Amino acid sequence: MLHELDYDDSDAPAIGLVPPGVTWDDVYDHIKIAHHPLLVALDDGADHAGAYWDGTKMIVAEDLGPDQDEAVAEFRELLRERGED
Repeated sequence: MLHELDYDDSDAPAIGLVPPGVTWDDVYDHIKIAHHPLLVALDDGADHAGAYWDGTKMIVAEDLGPDQDEAVAEFRELLRERGED
């Protein structure tokens, strides 16, 4: 489990913000247990990817862009479209 994550809970669903340097194995382990969406900072924050649990596996939404606020908004919209709110 990832501890001490910041969350963007300004709207539903709340999204955990994973800092750069966290491995995908750690993200997978966290999502498999906690089942809440995470925004993962890649390449020292140069890009973001969203990750969520669909009930049987982790799904990754890539190329959400370098701006964290825009990446959160885009990922949240994707989650809503897929009924993950």
